[in-house]
Amino acid sequence: MSLGSICVFSGSADGSRPDYRIAAEALGRLLAERGITLVNGGSGIGLMGRVADGALAAGGRAIGVIPESLMAQEIAHRGLTELRVVGSMHERKAQMSELADAFVALPGGLGTFEELLEAATWSKLGLQAKPCGVLNVCGYFDPLIALIDGAVANGFLSAEYERIFLPGDDPRELLDRLAEWRAPVEWQPPAAEPRQRSA
Repeated sequence: MSLGSICVFSGSADGSRPDYRIAAEALGRLLAERGITLVNGGSGIGLMGRVADGALAAGGRAIGVIPESLMAQEIAHRGLTELRVVGSMHERKAQMSELADAFVALPGGLGTFEELLEAATWSKLGLQAKPCGVLNVCGYFDPLIALIDGAVANGFLSAEYERIFLPGDDPRELLDRLAEWRAPVEWQPPAAEPRQRSA
């Protein structure tokens, strides 16, 4: 699939390990090097700010989408190519999804988990046909990956989900997998039936 833009979900904190910050900045640079526009939550702090800084420093494009209510709390990034201010979290997620061809999650907290799993659920339900990559920095997402594997093993989630959810610890390989991803044939909408000619 053509990757013109990728939405990156990540924390509004840097986390406890420098590896997280380094990975976020490196991912931003890599997106810029590949000509892929970054879409994210528009914050100038934490990993959200770091990934945008990396993309912009490498000459890339970065579009942020932030609710008005979080403009002060999350401190909007003022150096973005474009900052879109919306009315609610629901609008934020919907607009990020519309702007992106695929998703990647960096380490983060509840908001990151929720955004990632909602995006994957939308693809699973056929509301969109977009893969969700997980950059598993220092094994951060191991518990989440194990939880999903357990849900599949216990019959609460079909193995089809694993065609949407793509974990990896190397950003270049992860982007390659996202670019090679194709929606399963059964996700395609059925062809419209031909209209009957009137007698």
